[in-house]
Amino acid sequence: MNTDEIRALQAPLKRQYREQPETALITLRARSRIGEGITCRIETGKALVEAGLHPATGGDGLSACSGDMLLEALAACAGVTLSAVATAIGIDLRDATVNVEGDLDFRGTLGVAREVGVGFQRIRLHFELDCDADPEKLDSLLKLTERYCVVYQTLSQAPAIAISHDVKPI
Repeated sequence: MNTDEIRALQAPLKRQYREQPETALITLRARSRIGEGITCRIETGKALVEAGLHPATGGDGLSACSGDMLLEALAACAGVTLSAVATAIGIDLRDATVNVEGDLDFRGTLGVAREVGVGFQRIRLHFELDCDADPEKLDSLLKLTERYCVVYQTLSQAPAIAISHDVKPI
């Protein structure tokens, strides 16, 4: 896809969202159901993934770890956003790799040390780019990728999360 093609693809959507802002609000969904042992099955709409405990919390390593999946979601979103932005601003990426690392102290998750938080303490996002763009254009590419990457923005500016439940009668 080139610059003109992505602009042509997105132009009617942008116009619609400007004229009818309510049509831009879409609810994405994910669903899981508990499985065998301490696992759950994630229904993505594209595939079925079985998630389980990380080996550092007693898992067998055969199931996907939700922490890994979070980092994978960031890597995927950043990669797609990088590619779209590069195309939109006319940077020819011959190749690009997105590396994401996250530091997690499992003492918090296992309740071993109250002073240790539950969750990632630090996440690092690194791009390896093969292109001929000048430094100013590269800076613009990275700033726009950061600005428009949904997962990055969600993690860096956490939204309010509402928790509810239903109980099936016996």
